[in-house]
Amino acid sequence: MSEWLVLAIAMALVCALVLAMTVIRHRRVADDEDTSETPDVIEYMTMMVGVVYAIVLGLAIAGVWEARGAAEDSVRREAQSLYEVTQRADVYPAPVRDRIRGEVDAYVSHTVNVDWPRLVSGREASPEGAQLLGRLRTDVTHQSPANELQAQAYQPLLDQIAAADDARHSRTQSDESTLPSVVWVGLLVGGVVTIGLIFTLQIRRSGRELLLAGLFSALIVFLLFMVWSFDAPYGRDGTDSAGAFQDLFPALSVTASR
Repeated sequence: MSEWLVLAIAMALVCALVLAMTVIRHRRVADDEDTSETPDVIEYMTMMVGVVYAIVLGLAIAGVWEARGAAEDSVRREAQSLYEVTQRADVYPAPVRDRIRGEVDAYVSHTVNVDWPRLVSGREASPEGAQLLGRLRTDVTHQSPANELQAQAYQPLLDQIAAADDARHSRTQSDESTLPSVVWVGLLVGGVVTIGLIFTLQIRRSGRELLLAGLFSALIVFLLFMVWSFDAPYGRDGTDSAGAFQDLFPALSVTASR
């Protein structure tokens, strides 16, 4: 099921529940109850709860956004380092150059087609990726420079492979949820309490009040959905977050999509 469909269903259900509770409460209100005024203490408490929840929700959004940005940066560094290896290998003879590029292509293909679905589903990355990268490092390390140009490219090649390995470790270690369970409990309970405070304001069944109550509830659901979506550093579905690999190695992307 699409994430946007889940969001639409959740927003519709919450809005319908809030509006239904408002109508039911209005029908059951006592004849002598004054719904035109709300005690000042209730307004103050409602305001304070809303402000506190807004601060917590804003911090949660900022946290998952920062984690998503760090994950995307690791992917870009890994892809760029591997791309530099394929370009700097041009100084070697054709057999050596083709072998190095073939090993890079094998690693990238494995990363996009095998590791990424595992990362998206919450599983650990396959150990085969580390083996492929280790094979590339060993091959470049044991390739003795035959001339000055190869000698100048030798150490930068190793540096780029080391940078790719470091970025890979960062990528595999940042695939888990950013927010702990206790934060999620606080966000969900806080959302229910904040929406529930609507009924303490003694709103009536006027179109304006019902519209504002529905929009407020939909906004809370949307913000929680945004936190949930960004809480997965590499997305909830598909390989869109592997765009850096697909941009720098388009031939492998086309092959993988067939």
